[in-house]
Amino acid sequence: MVKSESKIIVVTSGKGGVGKTTTSAAIGAELANRGHKTVVVDFDIGLRNLDLIMGCERRVIFDFVNVIQSDANLSQALIKDKRNENLFILPASQTRDKDALTAEGVERVLADLRKEFAFIICDSPAGIERGALLALRYADEAIIVTNPEVSSVRDSDRIIGVLNSRTQRAEQNLEIKKHLLLTRYAQGRVQRGEMLSVEDVQEILAIPLLGIIPESTAVLNASNSGVPVTLGPVSDAKRAYQQAVAVLLGEESQSRQKGWKSKILEGLKLFTRSPA
Repeated sequence: MVKSESKIIVVTSGKGGVGKTTTSAAIGAELANRGHKTVVVDFDIGLRNLDLIMGCERRVIFDFVNVIQSDANLSQALIKDKRNENLFILPASQTRDKDALTAEGVERVLADLRKEFAFIICDSPAGIERGALLALRYADEAIIVTNPEVSSVRDSDRIIGVLNSRTQRAEQNLEIKKHLLLTRYAQGRVQRGEMLSVEDVQEILAIPLLGIIPESTAVLNASNSGVPVTLGPVSDAKRAYQQAVAVLLGEESQSRQKGWKSKILEGLKLFTRSPA
């Protein structure tokens, strides 16, 4: 029987390199810290970086594709984190391509995970290719990760259109709850007109703000050491991710940030969301 509180959350973006995998690991680890049994699923077939960031790359024997193709069962492929008994990872295959994922197989695996886990975090590849579409297809909620730059926000706008039209919930005339996570934010650069402000991004994307992750060396240090930010030492990034998870769980609301209106949008016409 599916746990009533079980929830599938996809971490997605239109552009690569914005911090999706770092975010998936950090949010998954913080949910586990708060006592929720959580699994992070790597949908980036062929590249597989989640296991590196979570520090379990040497423990991968079976993977997501093996489970879909019935070469292994779910319990064989799941890796339990050594630091937190509530945290698990389902790694991607490094030797297959994204065509190894099938809609039926992904749906079956996610349904099995729902029986055991309170939260299933799907770490999506960037863009709208097959792996990304399957990562978001069965989601209950979506975290859209974007950097405060025009190209990143524009691509995230496209992803919002896909979420509104090509997910299972959209086909059932149900809304998928969307959250904005702004990463690599530097207030000084906003003041100098070098990047978009929080208000700029919210004006364009028009979805609720989950959190703001500052530009921080702690993020890079965490990735290099194989420790999710929220399992590492105290830092500004760790506190920001912890606050984002509190908002995600409804423990507190994220007040509208009073950012500086950037100069980047001066002279630019706000683009409208294109149909998916």
